[in-house]
Amino acid sequence: MTSTAPAGTTAPISADRAQRRILRVLVASQVLSGAGLAAGVTVGALLAQDMLGSTSLAGLPSALFTAGSALAAVAVGRVSQARGRRPGLAAGYLTGAVGSAGVIAAAALDQALLLFAALFVYGAGTATNLQARYAGADLAAPGHRARAVSTVLVATTLGGVAGPNLAAPTGAFAETLGLPDLAGPFLLSGAAYALAALVLAVWLRPDPLLLARDIARAEEADPAARPPADGAADTGDHRAGVVLGTLVMVLTQLVMVAIMTMTPVHMHGHGHGTAASGLVIALHIGAMYLPSPLTGWLVDRYGRMTVAAASGITLLAAGVLAALAPADSVALLALALALLGLGWNLGLVSGTAIITDTVPLATRARTQGLVDVSVAVAGAAGGMASGLVVAAAGYPVLALAGGVLSLALLPAVAAATPRRR
Repeated sequence: MTSTAPAGTTAPISADRAQRRILRVLVASQVLSGAGLAAGVTVGALLAQDMLGSTSLAGLPSALFTAGSALAAVAVGRVSQARGRRPGLAAGYLTGAVGSAGVIAAAALDQALLLFAALFVYGAGTATNLQARYAGADLAAPGHRARAVSTVLVATTLGGVAGPNLAAPTGAFAETLGLPDLAGPFLLSGAAYALAALVLAVWLRPDPLLLARDIARAEEADPAARPPADGAADTGDHRAGVVLGTLVMVLTQLVMVAIMTMTPVHMHGHGHGTAASGLVIALHIGAMYLPSPLTGWLVDRYGRMTVAAASGITLLAAGVLAALAPADSVALLALALALLGLGWNLGLVSGTAIITDTVPLATRARTQGLVDVSVAVAGAAGGMASGLVVAAAGYPVLALAGGVLSLALLPAVAAATPRRR
């Protein structure tokens, strides 16, 4: 791959070598941030339910930190566009750590309004965790972008699986500090997000987006060194590509968040403890990220459209199984949530590849941030609606409705396939 020197340096830097270093740093930060993300997801709804004494608003925490992630996605995207991925991602994780501290304070003071405000700020960690996948693709060749995205995503698995399973021990630790046990996972979240910010601020050098721009400028100055154009970008219909990639990620996020949010509440209402719901969520989050290397290979090998369609079918299977699973069957609920995570993974990797293919470097980070706003808003809507649907009609209706909604991906993909070919 072309070599160049980023602004302010004189020694040439191999893009391939830089990409390997960047992926290692991103993997380290994603392991940490995965623990922060998963710990809060596990008990956020239960904490709100305890404070409010109502199931109908148990989906509000998910809606709030997802809405907060929408605002953070814009901010991280704009900072990254102007100054590079390193300051944008580090600032996002630090904001998530501040939100975690606010949740702990709210739990200690039993202040619901403070809890809601803190959860909104806490959502910055979620947004940053997702934005990091774009940094993995900045220097990747077009035929390897999905695999680069997947490398970053799979790193979240280690922290994501550990986080929910630490809900019980961190809860016990919180009680020794005089805090409610449900505040314990947010102690882990705050520390994990702060460490992720530190890793990026110190070691994410060279900045992948800035180096990619330098390489692009060098190739423009030397036409003989310019690589062949990416076929996806040659369609001349960038707007359609952005719309399609956004739609894939929006629908998968909405369905995933809605069903995931209410599963711990559903289990809690049928006598399952925090350890059981934590195990189910851990398996779900593992399925969200662990298949990423395989998904990336499938996207690069068989195409974005094929994997996007598979996402809709997998989410349908997850919704049907969750709706039919007996409430006392942890195994079947775990399988349903694993399928839910897998469907989300297929949609996220394929949608991200579509977006990265079609957006030029000059506006890439800003556009990616705006796309993730739509994804976050969809998640917020799913989280908010999930509590209302369960209160009015029950968890099985919510799960089945989410599965059916995911089928909307199929006609959208079918309509776009001839054009992209």
